[in-house]
Parts: sequence; C-alpha cells; structure tokens
Amino acid sequence: MSRPQQKWLDLGYDTALWIFNIMLEVFFREIRPRGAHKVPRNGPVIFVAAPHANQFVDPLIVMRECGRRVSFLIAAKSMKQKAIGFLAKMIHAIPVIRPQDLATKGKGRVTILNPKTESLRLVGIDTQFMTQIQSGYSIVLPGNAGKLPVAKVISDTEIELKSEVREEKALKMLTSAEGTAYKCLPHVDQEEVYERVYAELNNGECITIFPEGGSHDRAEMLPLKAGVTIMALGAMAKYPGLDVKIVPCGLNYFHAHRFRSRAVIEFGNPISISPELVEKFKNGGSEKREACGTLLDIIFYGLKSVTVNAPNDQTLMVIQAARRLYKPANRRLHIAQVVDLNRRFVIGYNLYKDDPKIIELQRNVLAYNQLLKYHGLQDHQVPDINLREWRTFFLLLQRIFILIVWGLLAFPGAILNMPIMVVAKVLSYFKAKEALAGSSVKVRGRDVLATWKFLVGLILIPTLYGLYTLIVFASATKTDWSWFQICVVTLTTWNLLPFVSYASMRFGENGMDVYKSLRPLYVALVDPDSTQNLRENREKLSQEITEIINDYGPKVFGDFDPNNVFRSDPSGSKESVSELGEGGKTFSQIASRFFNNKALDWLDDRNIFNLTKQEDEEEDVLHFLDKHSGMISGGSASEPEMITKRNGRRARKMAGMTSTTKESPSDKKDQ
Repeated sequence: MSRPQQKWLDLGYDTALWIFNIMLEVFFREIRPRGAHKVPRNGPVIFVAAPHANQFVDPLIVMRECGRRVSFLIAAKSMKQKAIGFLAKMIHAIPVIRPQDLATKGKGRVTILNPKTESLRLVGIDTQFMTQIQSGYSIVLPGNAGKLPVAKVISDTEIELKSEVREEKALKMLTSAEGTAYKCLPHVDQEEVYERVYAELNNGECITIFPEGGSHDRAEMLPLKAGVTIMALGAMAKYPGLDVKIVPCGLNYFHAHRFRSRAVIEFGNPISISPELVEKFKNGGSEKREACGTLLDIIFYGLKSVTVNAPNDQTLMVIQAARRLYKPANRRLHIAQVVDLNRRFVIGYNLYKDDPKIIELQRNVLAYNQLLKYHGLQDHQVPDINLREWRTFFLLLQRIFILIVWGLLAFPGAILNMPIMVVAKVLSYFKAKEALAGSSVKVRGRDVLATWKFLVGLILIPTLYGLYTLIVFASATKTDWSWFQICVVTLTTWNLLPFVSYASMRFGENGMDVYKSLRPLYVALVDPDSTQNLRENREKLSQEITEIINDYGPKVFGDFDPNNVFRSDPSGSKESVSELGEGGKTFSQIASRFFNNKALDWLDDRNIFNLTKQEDEEEDVLHFLDKHSGMISGGSASEPEMITKRNGRRARKMAGMTSTTKESPSDKKDQ
C-alpha cells in the first residue's frame, strides 16, 4: 500500500475515533484506564479483551484507550448491517465468518442408544443426515450442552462421531427416550482471515480480539476460543524474528447497559511467546495442539488478573455488598480501585467459601440486602439517615427545592431529545429480546442494550438536530430578516443544540442524584426506629467484614497491608498512553479535546455552583448531598490532583493551603 493511501486510511480511522470519542463521553460518566503504560509503543500487538459485555461498545473503549491504531475482528454477519458495516470499514475491521452464524436447525431428533458399547454411534429419528451434514461438521445440542464433531455420515439416520460424549448434561439429553433437538454446525476454513492477520502483525500493526467468541451478560468469562493462539503462533512461525506481544484487557462496567454509567479498562502485563511454543506449533499435530493449549492457558490467567469473575450473579452481589461495607484504611476509592478490590474479594471468596465464618458472613450480607430492599434504600444511603427529625424535615424541603431547580434546568434538553430517548429505549429492548432468543449463553440479553442505544444516538442525534435547524430556518424565512441574519440564526441554532443538550443532561443527572437522596430522608422521618436498627446492623456488619478481611487478607495476598490496601499506581491516572499516540497526537485525539469533559468543564455543576463531587462506586450515583448543608460534598482520595489538573495554578495554591490546614469535620465524616 502506498504512503498516500495509508494516510487516507489513517485519516478515516482518526475521524471515526473522534466521533466515537464524543459518543463515549456522552454515554459514559467516566471511563478510567488502568495500566495503559504497559502497552508496547511499537511492534505487533494482539489485544485480548474480556469479558465481552457490551457488543460494539467494548471495541470502541479498547480503541480509545490503548494508544495504538488497531484492527478488529468482527463477525461477517455484523458487517452486513449498513451502519455497523460502514463504521467497521473506517476502523479497518477484518470480517470473520463464524460457524454459529451458518448453523441450521437439524430435522428430527438425535439419540445414543447405548453409550457404553456404541458411544460413537449417533442415531437419528426422522433425520436427513445425508443432505444436512457432512464429515467435518459438528452437532450442537440445545443450551450449548455439547458440541459433537462428526467423523462420518453413514446414512440419513446414522452418524459416526470423532470422539465419545463425556459431558453429563449432553449424555442425559442424548440417552433420553425421545432424543434431543440439535443444530448442524458447518466447518469454516478461516485460512484467509489468518493470512490477513499475519500480514497485519508482520507490518507491526495491532489486532484486537475478544477470545470468548461473542458478547454475553454473564458474571464470569466464557471459555476462550483457540483462534487467538493460532494468530499469534502462526504469525511468528510464518515470519521468523517476529515478536508478537499479547496484552490482556479487562473490561469492567458499573451497569454496562445504562446511560451515564462508568467503565474501567485495565491493561495487564504484555505476554511474550517463547520460541519453544513456536517450534511446537511448526511441528503440527499433537505438538501444535499442545502449544496452542499452553498459550491459551497463559492468556486465560492473564485475563483473570484484570477481570472480576464470579461464579454467578448472587455471588457477585454478595461480593459487591461486602466490598461496600469494608473500610479500607479509612479512604475513599476511585472506580479502578473498586474493580481491583472486587477482584481480590472474589479470589479470597473462592479460596474460603466453605469456611464456616465466610458462610455465616454471606448469610448476614444477604439478610442485610433484604433489609435494604424492604426499606427501599441503597447501602450508601444508610449513613445519611442519622439526623434529628427537625433537621431531616428541613433538609428534605431543601432538597426538594434543589430538585425543582435541577429539573427546570434539565427540561429544555429533555424535551429536545425525547424522541431519541424513546426510540433508543424501545429499539434496544426489542434487539435484546431478539439476541436472547438466538443465543445459548446470554442471560438477559443486556450486552446488546448499550450498543443499540449508542447506534440510535449516532444516527438520530445529528438527524434530529438537523431537523430542528431546518424548522428554525423555515420559520426565519417567513420573517422580514435579511439573509445574513437568517444564516446567523440558523448556524447558531445548529451549534448551540449539542451544548444545550449536554448541559441539560448534566443538570438532569444531578437532579436524579438529588431525587435518589430523598428516599432515606423520608424513611428517617416516618420510621426513625427501624432506620436506627438498620444503621446499627450496617455498622456491626461492616466491623465484622473488616475484621475477617484483615484476618484472611495476609493468607491470600502476601503483600496485604490493612493500612495501605492500594499502593501508588501510576496506571490509576486518568491520563493514558492514548495521550501520546504514535509519533505525536493523532487528529482524533486533538479534535476530541474540543468535546470532552475538560473542554466543557465550564458546564460542570461543580464549577457553576462551586460544588465538589463524590463517588458511590456501586450504585452508579456520582454526586450525593451533605446531610447537614444539603450541598454536594466530599471527594475521592485523588481529588486534589483532579482539582489541580482542572484549575491550574490557582488550584495548586489552594491544594497547598488545604494540605497545611486542619482536617475539617466533613472530611472526617467522609473517612
């Protein structure tokens, strides 16, 4: 490819990234990179990302934060959708034909008559194996219970399998009297895809792959596919001297499907591939399979180190509740540390889940959650209900007034964007329902909700704003204004609409935070005795959890220190490698500055009303109010640095002054 052609391709990529950056800034409250300094600045890299919880949003977050131009592997089925296909071409996506996209429903039912003596003989009932299946195909059982490779098709009602069926669930289905339904999965030759990937890596480019195969909304990772190992080992085998690095990427969301949620992307240590594995891969046969299996295990444990994997949703809920109640050295955590603490809790839980103390603690946490549900409260709201009745009453009135103010400020943008919100909600609901019906691994289909909200916004926002501008233009032409005045008004309308919408959105989300703070005040007024009991239960449970963590922590983590749970980590910074880019800042990185939170900092409620913010890591509430003044207060442990970054020299002076002053009562309360 000539240099001018490459420049045009890079320009298209950077333009797409700029557009995606704007959309990501709007959709998410915060995206925090962690460990981005570990990403190699040069040379071929394969980014392996998991869990794949947000269908088309996941690649955009990796693309935004990794600091390298990357190519993605995308299902050929998705490329056929016009909007997705167009954008995928702009970001150099490589289409992959997936066997599951070509799967067909098998006619009749299949069974194994005698699993002990004829374990390889699959018998059909009213089947048409000769026309539907060939050697090399696979039989897939319902619910992804088993995948049976076909060795030979004997007749329309008989198949010889390559290997015995060992999965208990699959055997139960196949040995039932009526047999089981099935799907026919064809074999797809991916050699062309691999060759293209090899060429990209040989040119020093980057590939991003989601080794689970497809998106899902489970609490744990799905089994990894071996394709990523073939790409890495195959490229190094084909091009001697090539050093491919594999970088694990953990994607962690706080309510992945919700608008204005938050995300953490964590990059693990680059994985180097040993020459011995490459030689085994070259030898083929069993040695090739062994090399792929070994590398896949290494990748799996690399991903485990940057993701939170709970065995089920209930366990994850208990882990998150325990983490909220734990008091780590009297400090507030930013969201990357919350993810890290969740991961540590999962590791400890898996090691000691059969311990009587842990079983009792789990029972107490579940009981506390039920108590919260009964009162209609969230955990972070419980400390806010410890007030005298008269203070509670006046604070409730004050917050209702603040809520009305926020509501009035948010109203214009809500009306302007109502069609977008309605279409996004309805369409994403039906798409999730459709995806759930066609998948055997999804739980609720939530992994496609954010994608379709994102796509609807990408298309409808400029369309709707264009329509509003056209209405203003048409109305202006009916006045006695000059053409110059008409053009000025029209262009002003077009340029103001995004800012009005963004400001209204920020006002609206602050209003929602105030609205959520009303419930604990109301409960404290109408039922003070039960709220007192709830606070005491919380304090007792918090103390119990902290003692158990401090007791078991050193047994799980050798460097555990209750007085310093998190060591200084440069990766915790919001600045990432993407600030540096390749050979200077790219067009998208410069242009996106115009529309991100820093450039629009004057729209932040903290600057308009001189308010500060505080995080609630679990319930997706970023701002909540001081129970004494009704104003937003508190701050994360890294707030001085954030203020310094935003306000420059003036903030540095303020930070210096505050560091020498006495700790305020509100600071003590936050701790």
